[in-house]
Amino acid sequence: MHKLLTILLVFITFAGCQLTPLKAVDYYKTGTFKTVLNDKSITSIALRNDSIQIETFEGKNDTFFINWKSNFEYILIKKHPKTALDSTPFHVKITKFDGATYQFKAFYKDSNFKQEGTATKLN
Repeated sequence: MHKLLTILLVFITFAGCQLTPLKAVDYYKTGTFKTVLNDKSITSIALRNDSIQIETFEGKNDTFFINWKSNFEYILIKKHPKTALDSTPFHVKITKFDGATYQFKAFYKDSNFKQEGTATKLN
């Protein structure tokens, strides 16, 4: 009986650990977000649905296609690029999340440029 309870407890623990984060990450796939970059305290506001992100930064709007590679990684590609950098995919990896906030690391494909920051869901 003791072994059965131990096995059941281990199973419930691991099942709960795997289901909860996946549900939490789905929460970040749509909505309005405030993003703050760690190194520069730069902020932007983004409105996101399952395939498009519209970001407002310093009074200017940019539209990005968003492609979720996994529950913890997505790629942004500017809808109307004006430069070579604008055409470069921007990879974002969610590194930690808690409630309405997630931390991320981001980079341009084939570049040494990296950013870290925090995004908070506003609605």
